[in-house]
Amino acid sequence: MTIDETTVQGHCDPAFKTVREAFEDSFAHGRELGAALAVYADDRLVVDLWGGVADRRSGRPWLADTPCFGFSCTKAVTATAALLLAERGAYDLDGPVTDWWPEFGVHGKADVTAEHLLSHQAGLPALDGPVTAEEAADAAAMADRLAAQTPEWTPGQGHGYHPLTFGWLAGEIVRRHGGRSVGRFVRDEFAGDLDLWIGVPPDVLDRAARMSSGRHAAAKGAAPDDPVPVGADGGTVLNRLSTATGEQLDLMNRAFNNPDPGKGGYNNPVVLAAGWPGAGMVSTATALAGLYRDLVGGRVLRPDTLREGIRRRVDGPDRVTLMDSSFGLGYMRPSMVFFTPPAGQENAFGHAGAGGSVGLGDVEAGIGMAYLPNLMGTQLSGDVRAYRLIDAVYASLT
Repeated sequence: MTIDETTVQGHCDPAFKTVREAFEDSFAHGRELGAALAVYADDRLVVDLWGGVADRRSGRPWLADTPCFGFSCTKAVTATAALLLAERGAYDLDGPVTDWWPEFGVHGKADVTAEHLLSHQAGLPALDGPVTAEEAADAAAMADRLAAQTPEWTPGQGHGYHPLTFGWLAGEIVRRHGGRSVGRFVRDEFAGDLDLWIGVPPDVLDRAARMSSGRHAAAKGAAPDDPVPVGADGGTVLNRLSTATGEQLDLMNRAFNNPDPGKGGYNNPVVLAAGWPGAGMVSTATALAGLYRDLVGGRVLRPDTLREGIRRRVDGPDRVTLMDSSFGLGYMRPSMVFFTPPAGQENAFGHAGAGGSVGLGDVEAGIGMAYLPNLMGTQLSGDVRAYRLIDAVYASLT
């Protein structure tokens, strides 16, 4: 089926017309292959847009119900599951992990808390040996691997993004206290009515978008992106990278590239079916935005639990990405790696994904939004496409 790759479908409240314009602009300038965008404002679905193709090879169109891989947007969902169990009194966020995971306490990790696991302070951002996609499908074995490792730094003394291992660390909270996989717990407890999965069923896999490399956009002559405004310290990013030691760069490489997703990368059915709890979610934009709507509305976590969950626990230089990052308990807060306009700096929370995707909530503004593209972005930090959409959403609220 041949379609116009620049056509955007769906509906948009007139008050949010600049959001639609920003979304359409990305298609018009060749920055998108296929994508979906959804925004809830005060529980109303004010933006529900999609366009382009779900699969570059076949030309299959992106439809209203096309789900897409969300990379690290998954982490916020996994963190929500862990926080729900803490709210129920299943474990103590401030207590030692060894109270419920005794094997974890070796090699200087006896004092690690659940807060450390959820805020990227555990010192375990990378696995200590190669792991295949098939091996990574065993969550218990992955947790055992991490429990046996020596941390890269003293836990609690600095933070560094755990791109993939976060899922098996935070996921062990859910496995041990929820008695189920992260994906099963999420479906059972708060996402059963949403088109959102961590561990994709075969029928969903058949209609999911297929991820494509950013090289596709370059080949089509896509307009180059303007830099995202990151503030006066934005120039320090390249300086940190240019002066990074070989050891620092090696840690970054190991953290982001192991496990190896195998043939097809993150289109590999083995990865999608396994539902890596750090980067394995497949969702429609409407469903992911709906989860943030429910978080903001107090229907998943109590308001006090969410406030504690989004309270900044770490903020500043990241030992893995070498950029400034900021995290609550599993949720990103505005920083170099989670760009928001000034209006969102105090209250926005959520998570960005490596391919350009983002999920975002703001209790004060009353919004939940999600953007899921299948053309992977090439930005070192934050995605320009996502930033423009977030900026347009906040501008539409004034």
